[in-house]
Amino acid sequence: MTGLPLALAAPSPTWTRSADVIVVGSGVAGLSTALAAAATRRVLLITKGGFTDSATVWAQGGIAGALGEGDSPHLHHKDTVTAGAGLCDDAAVDILVTEGPARLQELARLGAAFDRDGEQLALTREGGHGRNRIVHAGGDATGREVHRALAAAVLADPRIEILTHVFALDVLVAQRPTRQAVGLVVAAADGTVGTVTGRAVVLATGGLGQIFPSTTNPPVATGDGLALGLRAGATVADLEFVQFHPTVFWQPGDVLGQRLLVTEAIRGEGAVLVDAAGSRVMTGVHPLGDLAPRDVVTKAMTARMAQAGGEHLWLDATGLDAALLERRFPTVLAGCRAAGVDPVLEPIPVAPAAHYASGGVCTDFWGCSSLPGLYAAGETAFVGVHGANRLASNSLLEGLVYGTRIGTALALELPVLRQPPADLTSGAVVPGTLRDAIVDAVGAGAGVLRTGSGLAWAGQQLSTVAGRAETLIPQRGARQAAWEATNLLTVGTALVAAAARRAESRGCHWRQDAPRTSPAWQGHLVGALGAGGAIDLDFCRAWRAAA
Repeated sequence: MTGLPLALAAPSPTWTRSADVIVVGSGVAGLSTALAAAATRRVLLITKGGFTDSATVWAQGGIAGALGEGDSPHLHHKDTVTAGAGLCDDAAVDILVTEGPARLQELARLGAAFDRDGEQLALTREGGHGRNRIVHAGGDATGREVHRALAAAVLADPRIEILTHVFALDVLVAQRPTRQAVGLVVAAADGTVGTVTGRAVVLATGGLGQIFPSTTNPPVATGDGLALGLRAGATVADLEFVQFHPTVFWQPGDVLGQRLLVTEAIRGEGAVLVDAAGSRVMTGVHPLGDLAPRDVVTKAMTARMAQAGGEHLWLDATGLDAALLERRFPTVLAGCRAAGVDPVLEPIPVAPAAHYASGGVCTDFWGCSSLPGLYAAGETAFVGVHGANRLASNSLLEGLVYGTRIGTALALELPVLRQPPADLTSGAVVPGTLRDAIVDAVGAGAGVLRTGSGLAWAGQQLSTVAGRAETLIPQRGARQAAWEATNLLTVGTALVAAAARRAESRGCHWRQDAPRTSPAWQGHLVGALGAGGAIDLDFCRAWRAAA
């Protein structure tokens, strides 16, 4: 075969389920969507892992919100678009920053125990923010507390049914009278395949960090939602903008996959980046110093490492009060100490790692994709709030705000009822044993530093892997590995294609052979998976019209 698979090879479905709204993913975006939709609808929430297996649980820093004295949505908006390097959608950002405080208050009413300073919420600052506006919980365990509060509400709602360890394979698309998403083909933990049908399908599966050799993302982050959207024919955008978090714990000979995030909030409290000689890395680089936007810090770190020939730098928090570190950052301290480093006494070895995908499935302000009946939320979606570089702690906020908007809209009105297709598209997969080859190609060609030649090489490597796709259904024990590898191949191919097309450096997309930001590229690469399995991209300044 040639091109990317248009469906995943799987056994024929043997069972069915139905609901009004189907939500894929149990992170902040999926849970927020399910809760809001359940006001009037029957909701089926499915997740390929356990109920708590999401990136939300791993989020340390907090949630941004204009709640402090002297702050305002206008100032939050300004910081967001500044970090976004000219590619944020102003209207989308307005929704995020104006509705955000109300969503945070609702979360508190659900029982989320945010850290407080007396009667007031304790607010801190992270990179790119001009005010202290980061709400946190458990010191540096914000995501875990947010998920706990939302999960408790979801579990208590009789209108929401939860299916764990269920893998979403492909979107069911009715073809007549017009194309419309009407459900999913899914695989259960017992090895059987079924169909779940509904009037709305919401993709909220999180990010794609596992496409890179090192990432802060959990193992479940294999780009499933984005791959589902692409195979269904939905429009995607801005896939080249993958943010690398600058401070991720580094260990010699570290294995591939998820690494310990060292939250930016430590720099908000006064920790600084230094090199082997103890010299400050960010001095003179940016007016905000160590609290510059993440793309600026990552570039400065990468340049300093290249200059010195080292694999990492250090985050020095030894000048901070030990009691403050113990109280505010118990997760980071425990993780570092388990690896033999005590941040109270010595600097933390850190290096950038893949963290967040700013692009995704294109949606309007209510989560609707270009395919009727299909919605996307959170990191799976592209609504325009992050631009070329996400502002710190806007991700949980986006999941809350836009997940709630999607659920609220679906509670009021559902797409028309359509029958699922009688026949399913025949599929193909690449063997799970090729996953390392996919990850190596993307990591080498589309990591922090990119070049046209490196991206061309990565694209060729991925094309070679695609040429090994098979229509044979994998043996039961090898199926999920093959499905995930195929999803990683799909999103990796789209990411590399977009990065190769954008011949400039902007935000977290850094082309060494095109180091300047160009007005000619003040726009978005919008595309889809074509009928032949190729990624088709167009450059658009007004992406909403194109999508």
